[in-house]
Amino acid sequence: MSEKKLLRGSHTIAEAAVRAGCRFYFGYPITPQNELTEYMSSALASVPGGVFIQSESELAAINMVIGVSMTGKRVMTSSSSPGISLKQEGISYLAGQELPAVIVNTMRGGPGLGNIAPAQGDYFQATKGGGHGDYRIIVLAPGSGQELADFTKLAFEYADKYRIPVMILGDGMMGQMMEPVEFPDPIDIDSLTPKPWVLGGAKGRASRIIKSLVLDTAAMEEHNWKLHRKHQMIEREIPQVETFLTDDARMAIVAYGTASRIAKGAIKKVRGIGLKVGLIRPKTLWPFPERFFVEMSRVMSDFLVFEMSTGQMVEDVKLSLEGRGRVHFHGRPGGVVPTPDEIAKVITTIYYKEKLDKGN
Repeated sequence: MSEKKLLRGSHTIAEAAVRAGCRFYFGYPITPQNELTEYMSSALASVPGGVFIQSESELAAINMVIGVSMTGKRVMTSSSSPGISLKQEGISYLAGQELPAVIVNTMRGGPGLGNIAPAQGDYFQATKGGGHGDYRIIVLAPGSGQELADFTKLAFEYADKYRIPVMILGDGMMGQMMEPVEFPDPIDIDSLTPKPWVLGGAKGRASRIIKSLVLDTAAMEEHNWKLHRKHQMIEREIPQVETFLTDDARMAIVAYGTASRIAKGAIKKVRGIGLKVGLIRPKTLWPFPERFFVEMSRVMSDFLVFEMSTGQMVEDVKLSLEGRGRVHFHGRPGGVVPTPDEIAKVITTIYYKEKLDKGN
């Protein structure tokens, strides 16, 4: 039986993780996601086998994640922008060793230490591989409290299915806002599919080794191609997108996370004055829903990318469209959260300019 609770976003992720079978959490404090760490410290203390460690650093936390993942247990860490930067070497190791793990990034203003206000400046880091080598991680971009819960459960499922790290990419506003969320019953951990690759001790069985150090160049190349083939399979299987009022739209606003919520408010405003504008919201930032943009370019020609950054997702939109549409951009970096009125003005200016340029 499902259960509805009113929780802030960081607490929602933590509650969903425990219900999804996460029994190990390692993290280091950083604003604006400390509430997630706090919640996990209490939640894991109340479930059998739960282990919570506030590590001495972000580097220690991600390496603890590697160790537990090798045993096949569901494990999670979380941080905010500068802390995620410190975890990048470990994330590359997880990917290279094909180890499942869930990583939460509650983005804040940057670069550098920046500030603790919500921002979206970590898109490149998350989707292009912030560490070293040829690798990818799945990146999910929830847009509501309910999706924070749903995507957390999905993140653990994807991590196990594909043996890959999965990142939940939110921001300070999503981490702090409170919304009612419906949670499913906790899963039965014993019902999870056994993982034949885990390190469980030899005990009469052939020993196993999980490593990312491969000194033979031919073997390293083949491993990279193996990872690449897996990435291609993921690109075919899991891209997700939400649309809002796109059936008759001449222009689409492209946004994710908190920016998409602001965009919806702006769209409702401009719809009130007769502008045919809709929303395209990528739910998976990697793999990016490229084929969907190709399909949308057949029915509309203008795409306004709105990000709380100087423009990072805009590059993926352009690459997806390959010149099939006009791509515009509006951004507010550094923790500035614009209002729907501001975005509505930008939409109106572009909409009427394009209409005049077309002579209708």
